[in-house]
Amino acid sequence: MTNQALLQRFLKYVKIDTESDPTSNSTPSTSKQWDLAQLLFEELQQIGMTEVTIDDNAYVMATLDSNVNYNVPTIGFVSHFDTTPDFTGAHVNPQIIENYDGLPIPLKGVPNLFLSPEEFDDLLLYKGQTLVTTDGTTLLGADDKAGITEIICAMEHLIKNPQIKHGKIRVCFTPDEEIGRGAHKFDVKQFGAEWAYTMDGSQIGELEYENFNAAECKVNFKGKIVHPGYAKGKMENALYYATAFINALPRTETPEETDGYEGFFHLTKCQGSVDSAELNYIIRDHDFEKFVNRKQQLQQVADDLNQKYGKVIVTLEINDQYFNMKSKIEPVMFIVDIAEEAMRQEGIEPLIKPIRGGTDGSQLSYMGLPCPNIFAGGHNFHGRYEYVPVESMQKAMAVICKIAELTAIKFNK
Repeated sequence: MTNQALLQRFLKYVKIDTESDPTSNSTPSTSKQWDLAQLLFEELQQIGMTEVTIDDNAYVMATLDSNVNYNVPTIGFVSHFDTTPDFTGAHVNPQIIENYDGLPIPLKGVPNLFLSPEEFDDLLLYKGQTLVTTDGTTLLGADDKAGITEIICAMEHLIKNPQIKHGKIRVCFTPDEEIGRGAHKFDVKQFGAEWAYTMDGSQIGELEYENFNAAECKVNFKGKIVHPGYAKGKMENALYYATAFINALPRTETPEETDGYEGFFHLTKCQGSVDSAELNYIIRDHDFEKFVNRKQQLQQVADDLNQKYGKVIVTLEINDQYFNMKSKIEPVMFIVDIAEEAMRQEGIEPLIKPIRGGTDGSQLSYMGLPCPNIFAGGHNFHGRYEYVPVESMQKAMAVICKIAELTAIKFNK
């Protein structure tokens, strides 16, 4: 498949608004996700996939039948079609930068806004390539519409090139990954694969089988509002209590101050008034014991404040979201080895590192479907500086095809 055909498919997908909504209880969480789900259902049929289904929750599955006469384990590839609610994905207007020259790129939808290698030095890795950027007014949606593009293009390539031998392949496209629910209604039994790969990583070469343990925490503060002219000894300001809570946590253990295996507390939202206030945190750590300690640390801060004021002014609600998939992948490390070898055969140096986040694969691994994560090629997800090199998407497509081929070779006994 040519770069141009892959690019046109990607551009079609990103122009469809699929933002998810954490406040909704439906699946998918927004009705507009159905627009892309239905399109993918139709396209999978058009390219010649079999067993194409779309369920009541918008999970799209399909099969590429084996073309060998011996038993090969069924493998899968998974991507999500929703985009984050953190930044708008409506009315995406992509910019195409051909033969990138290494200079700052004007994001023409916002005056004097640039995507610059002075801020994002990874841009220089892609001099001479074709980049797809935002116009500065929206995110791009390469997370994870690049992954969807790569999977469908790979399946179409395998169908058109039957000389590439492979076993049975299953694909699935999911809603609501960005709000932590992408795997919640994933039917692992129906999917029927022995293992799978999420195409949901970033930079070319990324190969990941470790991710954060994750939880969310809602912190509620109770104050007392009275007229400020008569407030002495009576008013209790919930906003000050919230400030005290924030200041009690280590300032250097935040996303902007940490890297690699370092965990963090991330304050994502702060709202309230004198009478009541609420903080929203996410808690992340690769090490499970440290993860547990972080949750206990939040509770200790709350307990200390309640003791200081002699009554309950703060309460916590902590909910686990997902766990590190490492323990589920290590017993079947050969599936990582296959992906690593596929990259090397395609001229890509694997970048094996922990995910500073999560994927559908982390939850799926705990549901009985071991599922490492492979690069989709994009950078600067979830904001106006997002971009993806077309050549990286082309390489990701090639890696999918090579994984299918190497799996068939490995089990040809």
